[in-house]
Amino acid sequence: MCTRMTVDMQQTGDNIKRMREQAGLSVKDLQVIFGFGTPQAIYKWQKGIAMPTLDNMVMLATVFNVTLDEIVIKGEC
Repeated sequence: MCTRMTVDMQQTGDNIKRMREQAGLSVKDLQVIFGFGTPQAIYKWQKGIAMPTLDNMVMLATVFNVTLDEIVIKGEC
C-alpha cells in the first residue's frame, strides 16, 4: 500500500513542455507571462530539474487552461 505520494519531476517537466507547445507558446512567451528576467526557470521545469512554485503552477494551469492535476505527474511510491 502506498503511504505517500511522490511527483515524477521528469515526466511533469515533459508534460509542461508538451502543454506549452500545444498552447502554441514559446519559452520566451512564458518568460514574459511570468515576468522572469531570463528563461532559465522555465527550462529547468521542462527538464525536470526544478518544480514551479505553487503560485507559478497555478499560473501555468491558468495559461494552459487545465487543472493542477493535469500538469503534475505522480510518481511511484
